[in-house]
Amino acid sequence: MKIAVVGCGAMGSVYAALLADAGHEIWAIDSWKEHVDAIKAGGLRLEGASGDRTVRVNATTDAADASHCDLVILATKAMHVEKAARSMQPLLRPDTVVLSIQNGLGGPDTAAKVLGRERVLVGVVGGFGASMKAPGHAHHNGWELVRLGELSGPVTPRLEKVAEAWRSGGFRVKCFDDIDQLVWEKLICNVCFSGPCTVTGRTIVEVIDDPDAWQVASGCATEAYNVARARGIKLDFTDPVAYVRAFGMKIPNARPSMLLDHLAGRMSEIEAINGAIPVAAKAAGIEAPYNEAISALVRAKERSMGVRK
Repeated sequence: MKIAVVGCGAMGSVYAALLADAGHEIWAIDSWKEHVDAIKAGGLRLEGASGDRTVRVNATTDAADASHCDLVILATKAMHVEKAARSMQPLLRPDTVVLSIQNGLGGPDTAAKVLGRERVLVGVVGGFGASMKAPGHAHHNGWELVRLGELSGPVTPRLEKVAEAWRSGGFRVKCFDDIDQLVWEKLICNVCFSGPCTVTGRTIVEVIDDPDAWQVASGCATEAYNVARARGIKLDFTDPVAYVRAFGMKIPNARPSMLLDHLAGRMSEIEAINGAIPVAAKAAGIEAPYNEAISALVRAKERSMGVRK
């Protein structure tokens, strides 16, 4: 397949490198010029759980260079989805599908408002723990699972075709009929570790091992679980604390992307992750004080950094 990865940061680089290594024609599209230039000059290096490899990948800051693709992977952060979706028109044929992969809530719906619901698929990835080591060089701690679903309706032949492309790159893939299940199962893990790791400055295992930090982190997860249950969302587990602990111990030394954003002086995706839980809880008639407090602390931290007004 000819595949564009729009938003080729840490996670996008994992996707691009492994799919390119499987023989697909990959276009890495990103606004980070130094990263694009490094890929052009020496290839894209990926090290970590999948091994250590450097692969040749087409790279550009302008989607028009890539032209029409079979699949576009939209891998930007949630707050950049709308702008990225508007920039990708040169990549689209009438039958091109867009796989929107973001943390938290709202990314695929935002993409659908720009591109049309009939074009958009949803991806939720877990257990990767990816980071950038340098321009053109990404690392990941794990590659547990890629969950795929249609934005509306059950699994389709086109979704299975996309899943097979991912499997060819060595990814473990599961297709879902129920989009809400795949989004919320990942979100419960995100809220457990994203905000708490960011506020404490600790890795996943350090949060798990500290009784006070774990009380807050597991409280965030439990609140998200309770919201999902109140909304009638099907989940494959009944013990949210055991679920998030097991998830975290697969990538114990990882730093969530929210913490990495703060370490780099960038604004995070707090509104789409921990910040989304109090809003959803209020709509369901319940409260989410742990997530409300963590979100407030992250926002305050970002104001002190000068990245949030």
